[in-house]
Amino acid sequence: LNGFGKSLGLVQVEELGSLETPIFLTNTLNVGLVHDAAVGYMIDRCEAEGEELRSVNPVVLECNDSSLSDIRERPVREEHVRRAIEAACEDFALGDVGAGKGMTCHGLKGGIGTASRIVELGGREYVLGLLVLANHGRLADLAVAGRPVGREILARRAAGEAGPGDALGDAPDKGSAILVYATDAPLDSRQLGRVLRRGSVGLARLGSYIGHGSGEVFVGFSTANAITVEGDLRQIEAVNESRLDRFFRAAAECAEEAVLDSMACASAVIGWRGNRVESLAEYGDLLEDIVHHP
Repeated sequence: LNGFGKSLGLVQVEELGSLETPIFLTNTLNVGLVHDAAVGYMIDRCEAEGEELRSVNPVVLECNDSSLSDIRERPVREEHVRRAIEAACEDFALGDVGAGKGMTCHGLKGGIGTASRIVELGGREYVLGLLVLANHGRLADLAVAGRPVGREILARRAAGEAGPGDALGDAPDKGSAILVYATDAPLDSRQLGRVLRRGSVGLARLGSYIGHGSGEVFVGFSTANAITVEGDLRQIEAVNESRLDRFFRAAAECAEEAVLDSMACASAVIGWRGNRVESLAEYGDLLEDIVHHP
């Protein structure tokens, strides 16, 4: 959506409409190291399966965590990448973990969040899921269910009722948001692109206007249609174009919820140089009030 970023592998994905590796999330200056580790992993996998690897297109996506991390250290190594692949499972930690450890979202602690929706179509139920790496937005713009929560937090800080935190509310909207969608619905690559772009609606609902220095990169995949290399023709099933509104709404709702999830699950962090970023959970009374008085 906004190409301020250093991601790898997206050009071929957009051209061919297929993925060849797991999707890797890291920080900006670790992209090259993670890409190299992914290549090594795929070489080993192909050798184990009797295939000769001649080329591979790892997808590595990033956000900049330099406000909390000494990004020059580039600490991620091949063993960390392989360990992450081996540990992949349905249930995983959220908030300030993994690639999300040093991320800041709307001036508060960000990180990893998820959300999903069930979409009914043709008598069947499909799932649209989202994993987000949230590192974008301004505190002054943060809105939850239409309520200006960010401005309320700033007012508390000004009145001395809360810690100063690190953001004063006038910082630029920068840092990036990575949205990774997955579905078992039969969407072709072009339709996936249409669905993915609706993630911008969810970000906007929370107050982001997609600033100059923020890279919003969306990628997604469907597991419905098998991709084979044999034969001259490939048959696929695809959703009727006029029914895509259901997936558009689901994508927008997931984006809004997943970003909030990343913030709600994250704890306050003191980063390098003593920088402290508060957690949204420290303002739980505001969230409770929204729940009880929508």
